[in-house]
Amino acid sequence: MPQFRSGSSQTSSTSESVINETITSHQYRTGYSYSASGHNIESSDLNGYINPTATTLTEQTVGGVTFSWTSPNLDAVPRWKVATPGSAFSLQETLITPGLDTVTTISRTINTTTTVETTTTFGQ
Repeated sequence: MPQFRSGSSQTSSTSESVINETITSHQYRTGYSYSASGHNIESSDLNGYINPTATTLTEQTVGGVTFSWTSPNLDAVPRWKVATPGSAFSLQETLITPGLDTVTTISRTINTTTTVETTTTFGQ
C-alpha cells in the first residue's frame, strides 16, 4: 500500500447551458378617441354636439387575456356642414377605436459557460 507524504491534485469542470426565451406582450386600448379639425365647418346638429356617444361594453379574448372596452356608436358620429357655402373648406376626422393595439415579441438566447477549477494540496 503506497503512502503519500504530500502532493496535490487538480480538477476542472466545465458546464454549458443555453436558454431560449420568448417574451410576448399585448397592449390594449380600452377607450376610443375621436377628433375633428378643419376650417369653414360647423356641427349640423341642432345642439352643436361634436362627440360621438358611447355604445355598450364589448369583450374580446386575445392570447388568453380577456378584456373589455367601450366603443363609439358610429351612427352617432358628429355630422358637419360647411359654414359658408361656396367658400373653401376642409375637414379631417380621426377615430381610433379600442381593442388590441400592439403585440411586442422579444426572442433571445442566453449562452452560459461555467468553469470550476479546483486545486487540492495535501500533506502528512
